[in-house]
Amino acid sequence: MPKAEEYQKKDIQLYQQTITDNEEISPGVFIISFKRNYDFIPGQVVKIAIDNTQPPRIYSICSGNHEENIRILFNIKEDGYLTPLLAAMIPGDEILASKPYGGFIGTDQPTYWIATGTGIAPFYSMFQSGLSENKILIHGARHLNQFYFEDELDWAMGENYVRCCSTEQSCDIFPGRVTDYLKSISDLSQNHHYFLCGKALMVVEVRDLLIEKGIPYENIIAEIYF
Repeated sequence: MPKAEEYQKKDIQLYQQTITDNEEISPGVFIISFKRNYDFIPGQVVKIAIDNTQPPRIYSICSGNHEENIRILFNIKEDGYLTPLLAAMIPGDEILASKPYGGFIGTDQPTYWIATGTGIAPFYSMFQSGLSENKILIHGARHLNQFYFEDELDWAMGENYVRCCSTEQSCDIFPGRVTDYLKSISDLSQNHHYFLCGKALMVVEVRDLLIEKGIPYENIIAEIYF
């Protein structure tokens, strides 16, 4: 897993950026965009703030590394300070953002991408950057409208794109949690890497499950969403 201090470093400078787009793609879930002024490696993060009165929050980049804009996927935290303000922004408004950084890096190696909720963001960035070959994407959500980018991913990845829904059912969607799906697989490759992105509970549960199935610890790489 990445070390917390790698992401919480206080010496990362923030720069003024102008919002180019803000789209609500599902109830309470938004993609906000600003011009890409720096190169990045798919999987990296940026720190974002509205001003200097509150500490910035960390978000995975959700766009390909050759796109004109950097896009950030987020859902509104009703008790939060930042996300309600971000959701209300319009093109021309300004935010503060860091240069991309972080060690959750997409590679060409055979990998399982395992995400829940908005944890799909770094994997969509990897997908958009041409790294989906030899990848299996497993995305878990509570509701059917939370499989962000599903049409595009389903068309491009086919049977290597697996959706797991814990509260609703539909054809071609596994009825249950990501952990339920992984328990149903008897032949997980010990040679694959396993990238996990989502809330801490999911990451810990999936990590422990993979280890029980014989996956080497060093093959499990995690990004935790708070």
